[in-house]
Amino acid sequence: MASKRTLSMLIFLLRWFLSYFDLTALVSCSATTTAPTIPSTTSTTDPINTTMHLTALLGLCASTASAINLYVSDYAGNVTTLEFLQESSGNYSLKPTYVNPGCAPNPSWLTLDSHSRLLFCANEGLSSANGSLTTFTINSNGSLTSLSNTTTLSGPVSAVVYGDTHDKAIALAHYSGSAVSSYLLRDSKPAFSHQFPFTLPHPGVDPERQDAPHAHEVLTDPTGQYLLSPDLGSDLIHVFAINPESLALTPCKSIPATPGSGPRHGVFYNPTGFPNAGGKTYFYLVEELSGHISSYEVSYLPNQGGLSFTGPLQSENATWLFNVPGRNAPAEIEISPDNRFLIVSNRNSTAFTLPTIGDSDSISTWALDPKTGAFNFLQLWPSSGAFPRHFSISKTGQFVAVGLQSIQTVAILQRDVATGLIGEPVARVEVSGNVTAVVWDDEWTGMGWVG
Repeated sequence: MASKRTLSMLIFLLRWFLSYFDLTALVSCSATTTAPTIPSTTSTTDPINTTMHLTALLGLCASTASAINLYVSDYAGNVTTLEFLQESSGNYSLKPTYVNPGCAPNPSWLTLDSHSRLLFCANEGLSSANGSLTTFTINSNGSLTSLSNTTTLSGPVSAVVYGDTHDKAIALAHYSGSAVSSYLLRDSKPAFSHQFPFTLPHPGVDPERQDAPHAHEVLTDPTGQYLLSPDLGSDLIHVFAINPESLALTPCKSIPATPGSGPRHGVFYNPTGFPNAGGKTYFYLVEELSGHISSYEVSYLPNQGGLSFTGPLQSENATWLFNVPGRNAPAEIEISPDNRFLIVSNRNSTAFTLPTIGDSDSISTWALDPKTGAFNFLQLWPSSGAFPRHFSISKTGQFVAVGLQSIQTVAILQRDVATGLIGEPVARVEVSGNVTAVVWDDEWTGMGWVG
C-alpha cells in the first residue's frame, strides 16, 4: 500500500508543478495533428482542469509516437493484436497483426497489467463445466505468448488485478458460476486463493434473468482497500475488504441496488482525483435490466469494515430522453482520463441507421459535476455498429475503441478531449468472432508510450 501512496504523491507533485509552470513550451513534438484546444478560462490551479491540460499535452506527443497496439477477444476463441497507426497522409489504419487461440474456446474478458507486461484472458467456457484464465506475456512486437492456463469455476466474465507493484492478485467474476474467486500472482502465474459462492433464495423481479446470482464484474475502489462485484441476478453489489499484506479478500455487507435493475458494471468518481486526500467519492452503476445509470455517494466505514452507499442520488435512462426501439441494455461504463465525463455503451436499442453500416446502437456521454456528483446528459452518438458490448478509451482520451459484438468488428471513434464529444470513426476492422472485449496497450511509462 505504501507504493500507492508514493504514486499518489508523485501525481500530486506533477499536477502542482504544472499549475505553476506552463510546460507547453518544454514539450517539443513535431505533431501532425493539433492538440485539443484548452479554453482560456481554464484555471491552471484547478486539479481537474490541470489533468485535462496534461492529457492534452500527452496527446500531442502521442500523435508522433509509433503504432499503438490493442488486444481484442472474441467468442471464436481468439485474442487478436490490432495495430493502430496514423499514416503520413493523416488517415488512420487499424489492422490485425497477430492472432492467438490460447484462451479458447470462449474468451470473454481481457485485463492488461502494463507494469508486468501481462495480458489476462478469461475464458467463459460456455459449453463446458469450467472456465479458465490464461496468462499471456506481451512481446515487444505485440504478439502474445501463453505463460499459463488455469482452470476456474464456470463463467468468468470479468477480471481485475489488485495489490501493489510487488505483490499482486487477480479476482474473477463468475456469471454462470454465481461467485467471485481470487488468485495470487506468483511468478506472474495465478495460484488459487479464495472462492466466494453466492446464493439466491428466490428469483428476482425478472425471473428469466434473475434466476440465480450472476456476478458480472469485479473492480477495486479508488483507495485499493475494497473489491466490489455488481450482481445482475441478486440486485446487489458485493463488497470485499482487501488485506494489504496477504491480498486475501474478506466479505463485507453487500449493498442493495434497485430491485429488478440488474447491476452490470460500475465505476468510481472522486472529483479531486486524489482519493486519499478527502472529499466525496461517488459510484455510478450501469443497470442492464432497467436500462438506467444510477449514482450513489460512497462512505467508508471505520477499520476497513466495508462501504455504505447513499442513494440512488440520480437515476437516468442510459439513452436519456431519446425513444429507441427495443429494450435498451447498457453494457460498459467508464470515466474519461481527465475525470470530467461519464461514458456508457448502449445495446439492443437501434438508435441510428448509418448510410454504409446500417443499424447502429449508441454511446452516451454525460458531464460530471465535481461539486455534487451529478451527471448531466451531453451527447448520444452512434457506436458505429450493433451491440457495443465493450469499449475502452485511449490514455490521451482522444480515441474510443468500441467492441461491436454481433458484427464482429472493432471501431475506433475520435473524441474531443476538451468538449468530451465523440465523433466520427477513423478506422474499423473485422475480427474472427463476436467481440467481447477490447483494450489499449498505450500506458505512459515516463519514457515513452508502450506499444
